[in-house]
Amino acid sequence: MRWLRSCLVLLCLCGAASVQALTPADALALAAGESDARIATLNRLAAAPDEKAVALMQALANGAVKVQGEQVLILADDGSGTDAVTGAAVNPADDAEDAIVNNRIRGALETALAVRDLFRPDPGPQREAAALLQRSAFDEPDASQLPLVEKALAGELDPAARDSLELTRAAMQLASEDEAQRLAAAQTFAEMGQPALRPLLAKQLEAESSAAVKAALSAALASLDRSLAVSSALSQAFTGISLGSILLLAALGLAITYGLMGVINMAHGELIMIGAYATWLVQAFFKEALPGLFDWYLLAALPVAFMASALVGAAMERTVIRFLYGRPLETLLATWGISLVLMQGVRTLFGAQNVGVENPSWMSGSVTLLGNLTLPWNRIIIVAFAATVLIGVTLLITRTRLGLFVRGVTQNRPIASCMGVNTARIDTYAFALGSGIAGLAGCALSQIGNVGPDLGQNYIVDSFMVVVLGGVGQLAGTVYAALGLGILNKLLEGWAGAVLAKIAVLVFIIVFIQKRPQGIFAMKGRSAEA
Repeated sequence: MRWLRSCLVLLCLCGAASVQALTPADALALAAGESDARIATLNRLAAAPDEKAVALMQALANGAVKVQGEQVLILADDGSGTDAVTGAAVNPADDAEDAIVNNRIRGALETALAVRDLFRPDPGPQREAAALLQRSAFDEPDASQLPLVEKALAGELDPAARDSLELTRAAMQLASEDEAQRLAAAQTFAEMGQPALRPLLAKQLEAESSAAVKAALSAALASLDRSLAVSSALSQAFTGISLGSILLLAALGLAITYGLMGVINMAHGELIMIGAYATWLVQAFFKEALPGLFDWYLLAALPVAFMASALVGAAMERTVIRFLYGRPLETLLATWGISLVLMQGVRTLFGAQNVGVENPSWMSGSVTLLGNLTLPWNRIIIVAFAATVLIGVTLLITRTRLGLFVRGVTQNRPIASCMGVNTARIDTYAFALGSGIAGLAGCALSQIGNVGPDLGQNYIVDSFMVVVLGGVGQLAGTVYAALGLGILNKLLEGWAGAVLAKIAVLVFIIVFIQKRPQGIFAMKGRSAEA
């Protein structure tokens, strides 16, 4: 009985293999039949392919097939041929005709060959094949390929590949002659909310004849438009917050040097630039000396950027600015000259061309929300970093002994000196702190753009506008002003363009300062009276 059962199993396997094997009729239909017959044969062979069928499909895609009477030949690079069915060597005759592959057949071949990758265990080929099938279905959906997609969905698939195939199946169902399938596809698209589906739905709506399917397509388009509107609003809000966080980082150091100390530091942008170049140098060091730890270079660059800008700021304060307290216009001229010296020094050391700073792998890529809202990781991390720096500066100024001395010296220098505070040292510490925060801003800015000698010039004017609008000496005002200007600027850009948005924001600030010269938050108490 065991022997008989083994024979039956063997016979079944042989029968299955013969059903799946490439036959002369299939080969001829695939190479020289009518387009519909070729595609039907192709889909049937792709659903259960054997090696000979796959070899013939690949040869057709490469234009290496000839038809010689009833025989289909696969050509090698040297011009020799083999029978596509038997594998026997055959010399092509002079009257052998090339197999014609038009665009429709070529697309079907690509689909059939891609389906094979969906059955591989590696997620990479699965995702690539699913993406190819999705693009093909969106460009020209073909319901005859549904069995291939259904078979792939029945197997084990990577989640991303499965999502792509679900969209592909729905797109192919839209091209079906079965009204129930088209209706199911329209309902599926309404639930997905993918923006890439809109052209396909609109095209099908124009060609649709069924009233029920038309109603479902219209509902799907309305749902998709609502989803797109919400995603667009959220995207603009996030972009505005991202810009606001960058302005906050750039202006936070200036809020100390100008807002608390009264120094109009026109070299603040160059301190940002120094922090960015320090980040670039740390990146270069990790590339050469510690390539295995390259992903963590940014964490090492943060203290380096802070210290580099802080030391330059301390040197500025000790050599020039300490002699100009109480004379803001003279600090403006002096620091403007220092900014020119710093820019030229960087050009001499590193060249006038921009240098590139790479994102670590954990800051690369993006996260997708609500189906079509894409948020870059580098922007998300910079927003979180700006919030962290803000909290740290606030705690330093309000909860530490150094912060108490800084506030005391800036509010009433003579009394602080009488109380035993070394005001000259506190001035240096405060200016170095503001400069170091500018270096942190440069480190963050290096992750979203190129680093060059003119980097700081793009942010110095905006930084002063943020500090003045928020209220001189008010950290809370700096936060409100930075985020408000960032969101307002991005909202106006979508309505009037980048240039007009900048002009409108500047006009708004001028009018606001005319009506409220003290800014959003006015200083109160003795410091305001002084």
